[in-house]
Amino acid sequence: MINGRRRLLTIGHSYAVAVNRRLAHELASSGDWDVTAAAPARFHGDFGWHVTRAEPGERCSVVPLAAHFTRPVHVMMYGRRLANLLNQNWDLVHCWEEPYIVAAAQIARNTPARVPLVFATFQNIAKRYPPPFNWIERRVLQRANGLVAFGRTVFDVAVSRGFPGGRARIIPPGVDTERFAPDCIARDAVRALLGWSGDEPVVGFLGRFVPEKGVMQLTAALDRIQTPWRALFVGAGPLENDLRRWASGRRDRVAIRTDVGHDDVPRWLNAMDVLAAPSQSTPAWREQFGRMLIEAFACGVPVVASDSGEIPHVVGDAGLIVPERDLAAWTQTLRRVLGDASLRRDLSERGRRAAVGSYAWAAVARRHSEFFHAIVEGRAA
Repeated sequence: MINGRRRLLTIGHSYAVAVNRRLAHELASSGDWDVTAAAPARFHGDFGWHVTRAEPGERCSVVPLAAHFTRPVHVMMYGRRLANLLNQNWDLVHCWEEPYIVAAAQIARNTPARVPLVFATFQNIAKRYPPPFNWIERRVLQRANGLVAFGRTVFDVAVSRGFPGGRARIIPPGVDTERFAPDCIARDAVRALLGWSGDEPVVGFLGRFVPEKGVMQLTAALDRIQTPWRALFVGAGPLENDLRRWASGRRDRVAIRTDVGHDDVPRWLNAMDVLAAPSQSTPAWREQFGRMLIEAFACGVPVVASDSGEIPHVVGDAGLIVPERDLAAWTQTLRRVLGDASLRRDLSERGRRAAVGSYAWAAVARRHSEFFHAIVEGRAA
């Protein structure tokens, strides 16, 4: 301990992006933990290289570690400094790496037996991994003292594979409810930028332009709606050309933006009257959480989403759930929401309450802290 605070080391390749260290920052801000966040010094993500560096105002210490083979992340390995870091006097080590990847095996092997080790996972399908990844997962979960499941479907998969349910907790990711908040000024500015005036409601999509995100199903549903609407697609991906071909005959009411950084997402969300999340399950994938859902909630944007994977558990009664492949139901639900301003106001209020009460980073950090204390004190089960 340091000044009555327990020492926590949290490690993850996602921490190379400063915004992903918000959990570490909030845990350090609580006063219960002295927190160090470790990440690859350089990491190649979906949009290029990220360099790990501390940001002004961060409460946690930030430690860059040499890392090799960061693409794909499944084979990423940390350098020699990892073992030295893990052998310091920690009260708990928290690893935000999936238990089947090589880096997870390194962390499990090098964390001293006396130190409790907690892993975090998004995996919500009971996949059969080839060697050596299946061996890694088995050994890592045997070593783990606790498991943070980022959703109910994740928890169910972990327990079905033998992890003791009493040592696992369902704790969602968080959202910054100050940055992501209703903003009528941003709404008007974005619509003016797009050259949109009038009161036609805007259906929004935020995410990857890929088949499993259902982007083309959304376009098919919109084509069936005769009442006025506009559509705003924010993201990028291999279906961009298909989406642009569809939009070409609807230039006055469809906008596609592939240049929006995460820091600017709140402005673009605020320009939407409803966020559509028509995710489509496949044999190898189903929605693991849907961060865009809680970001929309925080901005007071009504949500209409499919029943893929974790989505129904995330949305609860704060939005509307539609069968993922039922085009008629999608058309009917969107038509209803677009035509009913009072329903949109009700959904907006419900979503904002859910964001503040369940998904704000302070609330998420508090649940992590309670679980970590229980692990250290032997009370988790």
